[in-house]
Amino acid sequence: MRHRQILRTAARVTPATSPAPAPETTRAAVPPAGRAGRERPVAGAGYRRSWFWTAYDALAELLDHRFGWDRLPTPLGLAVLVGIRNRLRKRNLYDPGRLPAIGPPPPAPDPAGHDVRRTANGSYNDVDRPAMGMAGTRFGRNVPLDHAYAEPPERVMTPNPRLVSRRLMTRTRFQPARTLNVLAAAWLQFMIRDWFSHGSSPSEDPWTIPLEPGDDWPEPLLTIPRVPPDPTRPPGYDGPATSLNTLTHWWDLSLVYGTSDEEQRAIRTGSAGKIRPRPSGVRAMTGPGSDPAREPGFWLGLVMLQGLFEREHNAICDRLHADFPAWGDDELFERARLINAALVAKIHTVEWTPAIISHPTAVVGLRANWWGLASERLRKAVGRISRSEAISGIPGSPTDHFGVPYSLTEEFTAVYRMHPLIPDDYSLRSLRDDSAIQQYSLRELSGPAALTIAVPAADLLYSFGTEHPGAIVLHNFPRLLQEFVRPDGRVMDLAATDLIRCRELGVPRYNEFRRLLHLPPACGFDSLTDDPALAAELREVYADRLEDVDLITGMFAERRPQGFAFSDTAFRVFVLMASRRLNSDRFFTTDYAERVYTGVGLDWIAESSLASVILRHHPELRPALHRVANAFAPWRRAAA
Repeated sequence: MRHRQILRTAARVTPATSPAPAPETTRAAVPPAGRAGRERPVAGAGYRRSWFWTAYDALAELLDHRFGWDRLPTPLGLAVLVGIRNRLRKRNLYDPGRLPAIGPPPPAPDPAGHDVRRTANGSYNDVDRPAMGMAGTRFGRNVPLDHAYAEPPERVMTPNPRLVSRRLMTRTRFQPARTLNVLAAAWLQFMIRDWFSHGSSPSEDPWTIPLEPGDDWPEPLLTIPRVPPDPTRPPGYDGPATSLNTLTHWWDLSLVYGTSDEEQRAIRTGSAGKIRPRPSGVRAMTGPGSDPAREPGFWLGLVMLQGLFEREHNAICDRLHADFPAWGDDELFERARLINAALVAKIHTVEWTPAIISHPTAVVGLRANWWGLASERLRKAVGRISRSEAISGIPGSPTDHFGVPYSLTEEFTAVYRMHPLIPDDYSLRSLRDDSAIQQYSLRELSGPAALTIAVPAADLLYSFGTEHPGAIVLHNFPRLLQEFVRPDGRVMDLAATDLIRCRELGVPRYNEFRRLLHLPPACGFDSLTDDPALAAELREVYADRLEDVDLITGMFAERRPQGFAFSDTAFRVFVLMASRRLNSDRFFTTDYAERVYTGVGLDWIAESSLASVILRHHPELRPALHRVANAFAPWRRAAA
């Protein structure tokens, strides 16, 4: 009864993410089997579809279930993906901001010039909902809120997350992803630290994980800090799990630029819009004596990419100053930030994602998100030929939240837990003749040690560009991350932590997750994976309880479409959220225009790629990138 009351009244309480929630829908969805005692708020309120599109979407789902979108000819597979995305937009966007909340405080008054610049904290992207997507607002959901309850403590420990980590995740041998290079792994973390963070976990009352006999864990107990509590959650409220994103939800390169005015002031030189070189890998330092190298997750991959795009910002400032010599420091900084952030979003959309899911149909669809089906060549030649995002791409199309206030989601965070991409060992080599400089372990490239690597940036990029990352599969989790020493000295098993986070944040387990994303569940361990030996291991670890299989475990185990580095289950969240991050952001839609970016800025974005950015700052890498179509694919080795 308590849960039903909460969900019935959710629309009438003060929202935590948006002052103007979407209207209630007029039709209730049928609760799934076993959940009849809870009501389900329907997603996509206000996102209405005609009878034609309703029938189209139903047919697309039928074809997907019968044949699989990835097994159809590309034109038909693409048409099916359109229907899949339509259905996900309608049924898989939910706003926990409609649940009871205390605060958060409203954003500051409308800042001057917000129409042509991003605010530091992400407010006023939507001027009618100024708090939407700003730092400190709630994560959204891709599953109905009545399926988003934190698991009770006994379920959080079932099965033991350390058992799952040791038996199913441990890297027994390095399994490479041979179509990618290690820059793809570094780029992913570079993006994640722009998109989301749950903040610093409290030190008190951690999860305590029982250890199996023979476990060589280096401490008497394995403890995992709990996810930080949501301070906007009313005391005693026992509704669906909610948590806050300490970063902005927008794709705004906040890793480089920070999420507050204070952080931005800390990185700026005060001249010509430029930013100063600083220790990389984290957002700007603001406090006296702060040490970014001691933040969790700091490693050499972040040092390289953050430094690269700091230099790119300054190069954009030089180009803008040449065309607009009367512009002052603030104007140059803000416009360069817009251009740099949009370039990063474009690289991720048309280069990183197609590299990591290189199925021909998926590649066409992903590139169409940016350029449209009318093609990159036509878009560059004549601009948009249609308001339709399908024909001319999302940049420059109308802004659309699909009836639900925008935010990144807990499920999006969950499917991006791809630690197997990270190798344990690195061979740093010379660009000149491919000779070895030195071997390093991941631990030696992490934390403060990352700042002591005396290797030229071009050699570092070359080394990462010519080595493979790990495949995102079971038995391939970096061993050093299963015994990860945080900067504060605490030892953590990140594989067990990933499992705990999904369970405590109410992300459904594998089979339930698939049902809620309109996919058939696995009907047995043998159907979950095409490896009989792995199926037997899964059955043993999960005590023959298929419904207990964790989302991450199932995604790492399942058969992947041709060219995919990760699962088709994860891809469903990508289909929905990859375009939504662009559709909802006015700086990628209605305001992706010359009056905001300038003509030279739009040209800079259109003509640049990761390869061109690298070569702009390291032209000596040209031989390694010669005829490499995608900079996230393996580069050419130098001749000895």
